[in-house]
Amino acid sequence: MSATDIARSVDVDLDVISEQTAAVAKELLAVAGMKEGQILVVGCSSSEIAAHKIGCYSSREIGEAVFNALYKVTRLNGLYLAAQCCEHLNRAIIIEEEAAVRYGLEPVNVVPQLKAGGSFSTAAWNGFTSPCAVERIQAHAGIDIGDTLIGMHLRPVAVPVRTEHNAIGSAHVVCARTRLKYIGGERAAYLK
Repeated sequence: MSATDIARSVDVDLDVISEQTAAVAKELLAVAGMKEGQILVVGCSSSEIAAHKIGCYSSREIGEAVFNALYKVTRLNGLYLAAQCCEHLNRAIIIEEEAAVRYGLEPVNVVPQLKAGGSFSTAAWNGFTSPCAVERIQAHAGIDIGDTLIGMHLRPVAVPVRTEHNAIGSAHVVCARTRLKYIGGERAAYLK
């Protein structure tokens, strides 16, 4: 069964997937207070979006729909999008080379594929101007679509963000922003 057949078999509407994805991203960005040049990391299971078990039914079309919606929102807000690969690539990150240079990230030699990296990271690799893979980042906010476990790629103090839209297709969505660590004691003064 092809990815298109799989998407059709559960009645996945790619336009709806794009709209839901953009809505989640916009909600998160409104709460997260991200600044231009910061990183939004996203993990995405196209299988879960299509109501299948994670890692079982990758869909190129769903991956592209999610990527295109997120890339548009992040570019409009001056942010870098980071696409988390699946466990077969140890959850490596696909990011624009410019971001890797800006944040001092060391590139690694791998190119995501539909069944090794996942549909979303493959779409990112094909959609970015100058893509590269890195092993780890510390993003400023994140979206986890389908319980892909993005926590390893967030800055140390992650704060859950409850969004009105908590699903994309059939996939559960969890969002997070990060904040600075509070240090000092009772006499310390803090920023907002």
